[in-house]
Amino acid sequence: MKLNIRKYAALMACACGLTITSCTGDLDVTPINPQQTQVANDDALFNKLYATFSLTGQQGNAGKPDIPSNVMDNEGFTQYYRMQWYLNEFTSDEAAWTWSGNDNLQGLMYNKYTANEGFALGLYYRLYFDITLCNSYINDIGKDPQRLAEARFIRAYNYASVLDIFGAGPFCTKVSSDNAVYYNRQQLFDYVESELLDIEDKMADPGRNTYGRADKVAVWLLLSRLYLNAEVYTGHERNGDAMIYANKVLNNGYYHLNFDGATNPITGEKYSAYQMLFLADNNSNGAQYEAILPVLQDGITTRTDGGTQLLIQASYDNKNDNMETDVPSGTNRSWGKCLQIKGKLVDQFFKGAKAPETGSIATMTAAANDDRALFYSKGYKQYITEVDQLDNGFASVKFRNVRSDGARTSAIDYVDTDLPLMRMAEAYLTYAEASVRKFGPNSDADSKLRELRDRAHAAPLNNATLDDICAEWAREFWFEGRRRMDLIRFNKFAGQSDYKWEFMGGEAKGTSFPSFRKVFAIPQADLSNNPNLKQNNGYN
Repeated sequence: MKLNIRKYAALMACACGLTITSCTGDLDVTPINPQQTQVANDDALFNKLYATFSLTGQQGNAGKPDIPSNVMDNEGFTQYYRMQWYLNEFTSDEAAWTWSGNDNLQGLMYNKYTANEGFALGLYYRLYFDITLCNSYINDIGKDPQRLAEARFIRAYNYASVLDIFGAGPFCTKVSSDNAVYYNRQQLFDYVESELLDIEDKMADPGRNTYGRADKVAVWLLLSRLYLNAEVYTGHERNGDAMIYANKVLNNGYYHLNFDGATNPITGEKYSAYQMLFLADNNSNGAQYEAILPVLQDGITTRTDGGTQLLIQASYDNKNDNMETDVPSGTNRSWGKCLQIKGKLVDQFFKGAKAPETGSIATMTAAANDDRALFYSKGYKQYITEVDQLDNGFASVKFRNVRSDGARTSAIDYVDTDLPLMRMAEAYLTYAEASVRKFGPNSDADSKLRELRDRAHAAPLNNATLDDICAEWAREFWFEGRRRMDLIRFNKFAGQSDYKWEFMGGEAKGTSFPSFRKVFAIPQADLSNNPNLKQNNGYN
C-alpha cells in the first residue's frame, strides 16, 4: 500500500511532526507502522526538501497540494516565498495590492492583522510541513553526510523563519505523534545558531555544490543574518559576530557581485549588471555567481504561482499596452498590476523629489542616478492616495522573464527566472550595518556600501549613518521579501510614529500601530491541539 505525504499536513502542524504517512508519484513510500516514519526514496525526498521553497504540491501550481484544502482553500497561499513575501512586504513601506479588499490583504496593508490572519496561517503550516519533511529525511532516510548537512540547513532556515515571523512556536527535531514542546524566541535563536555552527564544516566548500543547493557560504550568510538581528530576537546585540560571518561570505573565493551587464542581440535592449540578477537567464549570465542560494524556476517543470512568477505576473498591467511594449515582461499572463510600489519606496531613490513619468528604464534610472530604480511610471501616480486604485503607485519592472542573450524562454505562461533567495549583496550591507552599529560611521562600512553603489552607478555614501543604511537596504533589496525585518531592526516599524508610509496603521498618511505586531500570532487551531504552546502577547 502507498500513502500520500500531503494527507497528514493538517494534523502535522498541530503536533509539529506527525508520522509522514505517504507520498505520491516520485515520493511513493511503503508503510512499516502507521505510527512511524515510512521508508521513502532518498533522492525524491531530498529533492522535495529544496522544492518546498518554491512548490506547493506535486502537480505544478495546483492540483495535488502538500497542505489540503480543508486547511487552506487556496494552494497558492501555502507557497513559502509568496506567504513570507506577503507578510514582510505588504506590512511595510514597499508594496501594496490593487485588490486588497477582495483578496483579504487589508489586514496586512493596514497593519491590523489579528490572530486569524490567513496568510500567516498559510506560512505557519508551510514552515512546519517543511520542518517535518526535514526531520523525516534526517532521522530515517538520509545516509550521505553532505545531504544530511544540507537537510539540517534547510530545517534551520525554516526555524529561522519561525523565529523571525512568529517569534516562538512548537519545536521538534524528530517525527512524532507527541505534542511538540514550546520554544520561545531565545530558545529558537539558540537552536538555529547551534545547528548552523555544527553543520558549517559538513557542508560543501564554496562553489563545490550543484547550482541551487546550499554550501558553507549559505550557512555563513544565514549566521550573519541571525547575528545582525540578535538584539531584536534576544535583547543582546551580536554585531561583532555579524561582521565575522559577513566577512567570511565576502572572502569566500567563489561567489561575488556581478558587475557585467549585457545587450540583447535580438532587441538591442541594454541590461545593467543589477538587472542581470533578475532575468530569465540569471542561472548562466554571470548572475549565478552572486546567487548563494537560488530557488530554481522553470516555466515547464517548476510551475508555481509564487516566487518570481508572482513578482513578474502581478507587476504587469494587462490594461496598459504601453507597459508590455516599453519593457517586455516575457510572459502572456499578466495579473493586472496587482502589485503596486508605494511612494515611500520611490522616495528612497528620489529623496522626496518627484520621479519622472516614463516608460523608459534608462530615463528612470538616470533621473534616480541609480540603476536599481526599476520603476515603470507611465500612467501611474507616485503615491498611493486611494486604496485599490490601479493608477496609484508605480509598477515594478525589476523581475522579468526575458533572457539577456535574446534566446527564447521555456514558456511564457510561467517563468524561468530563478529566485535569488540568498545573494552576495546581503553580506556587504550586513557588514556595513554591523560596523556602524559597533563603531559609528566609518570608512570600512563606507567601502562596503561603495561596492554596491558603484555597481548601481550611484554616488558613494560618505560617513553613512544607520538611516542611510536602512535606506540602502531598501534600494538594493526592494521587493525581495525582507523589508519588515529590516524596518524592525531600525525601529521604523511597529510601536513608533516617526517613520511613516502610505496607509501605515490604516490611515492614508500613516499612523503608529502596536508593538506586538512585530510578530504574527500562532494559529488558534495549534493552540487548541497542543497545550504546550502559548499565544504571542497582544493576540489573546
